[in-house]
Amino acid sequence: MRYSSKTGMSAKLALRGGVGIVVAEGGYRSFPALSSLPPLRRSLWPYLLGTGSSTSVALTFDDGPDPKSTPLFIKELERLGVKATFFVLGEMAERYPYTLQELQNAGHEIALHGNWHRNHLFRSARSIRYDMERSYATVSEIASSAPIFFRPPYGVITRPTLATAAQLGLRTVLWGTWGRDWRKMTTPSSVMKDLKSNLEPGCTVLLHDSDCTSYPGSYRATLAALPELAEVCAQNNLRLVPLADHGF
Repeated sequence: MRYSSKTGMSAKLALRGGVGIVVAEGGYRSFPALSSLPPLRRSLWPYLLGTGSSTSVALTFDDGPDPKSTPLFIKELERLGVKATFFVLGEMAERYPYTLQELQNAGHEIALHGNWHRNHLFRSARSIRYDMERSYATVSEIASSAPIFFRPPYGVITRPTLATAAQLGLRTVLWGTWGRDWRKMTTPSSVMKDLKSNLEPGCTVLLHDSDCTSYPGSYRATLAALPELAEVCAQNNLRLVPLADHGF
C-alpha cells in the first residue's frame, strides 16, 4: 500500500472540529451530512463520534497491525499503563497475524478498519460488503473473537457501509479529535496541538500505529506524543481507555 494524502482526497470529508463525518460532494451513495441535518445530528452525532463517559477519553489507532511499528506502541502503552482500541486492516492482519495476536495478548481491543484502505464512496455495495465481510472473517479467526466496532477508511460512511455493519453486528465509530499524524511534517508537538484543539471529556481520539497509508515514518511522532497525551488526561482526571470501557 502506498501513502496518499488524507487531506487531498477527491471525496471531500465534512469536517467539524477535526472530524471526518461523512461524505463527498455529489456522492449518490453517501449518508447525509450530519452537519446539515440538525435533528439527525443531535441524535446520531455522539453515537457516531464515540462520545462516552465524561470521566474518560477513548484511545484508538488505525491501519495496523504492522510489525515495524505496532510492537513499539504495545510497549509504550504498557509503560504508560494504558489500553486502547486498534482498528486493524484485514490485509495487514492476513500478512502479520502474529502482530495482531501480540496486540490481543497485551490486552488491547481489536476492531475493524476494513480489508483494504479504500474509500467507500467510490465502491459498489457488493464491493463494500465483500471487503467488510472478508476482514470480519479474517480478524475473527486470528483473534479468536469477533470484533464489535468498525471505522471506515477516511471516515467516509455510505448506505452500504451502514447496512453491512448492521448485518455483521458492528457498531460504526468515527472520532471526536485526531492528531493528523499521517502528514509528512508531523511532529509530536503537532500531534498534540491537533489533539488538544478538540480534546474534551468523553471524546474518542484517532491516531495511527502504522504508516502503511501515511507518510513513511510518521508513526514515530505519534509514538513520541503518547506520554504527553497520557499526562494531559491524568491532569484533567480523565482515564485513557479502549472503546469497550468508554461507557457509550
